[in-house]
Amino acid sequence: MVKIAVIDYDMGNLHSACKGLEKAGAIPTVTDLAKELATADAVVLPGVGSFDPAMQHLRARDLESPIKEIIASGKPFLGICLGLQILFDSSEEGQEKGLGIIPGQVKRFVKEPNITIPHMGWNALEYTQPNLPLWQNLPEFSQVYFVHSYYVEPLNNNINAATVTHGTQTVTAAIAQDNLMAVQFHPEKSSDHGLQILSNFVKLVQSRFEK
Repeated sequence: MVKIAVIDYDMGNLHSACKGLEKAGAIPTVTDLAKELATADAVVLPGVGSFDPAMQHLRARDLESPIKEIIASGKPFLGICLGLQILFDSSEEGQEKGLGIIPGQVKRFVKEPNITIPHMGWNALEYTQPNLPLWQNLPEFSQVYFVHSYYVEPLNNNINAATVTHGTQTVTAAIAQDNLMAVQFHPEKSSDHGLQILSNFVKLVQSRFEK
């Protein structure tokens, strides 16, 4: 079974993420130690909350450089919700600099009549990288669970892996670039479709040992 490190920086629902990964066939380990991230087969960066505290907590634990090194090494890496947003340069939510791994900004939804902010609840994915391993065995327009007031806007749209529409706004729901994948929704709260996504990530990690 693959060993997946789940980064602990006081900003994630770690229990739910770990339970989802266990159901998907992995052995998750919650850690804030760089050496444990380095020895894991893959790394998951979850996150719930605000941009500035997230970056402050990561830097207080000296995790910024290890995260960048892990992604640069080619190790499979999955960001979830806030764990997607802090991969970017900056956010309209705060003043802190993000990790800057993905060029772009995190922006707030524009208020519109008859839509709620935060965008909360089930919504359909529209795949922009339909052949991505993360989407294997999923139906078209899979329903997944969102809770967010901000969305990412990458400078390079080619890294978009899926979008979602809220009101008249179609925004990034997932990105993928080589070994780096990240989603705005919560797969651990997205029932069968979310479990399939986590299982696909675990299978992707396993495939590295079969080559």
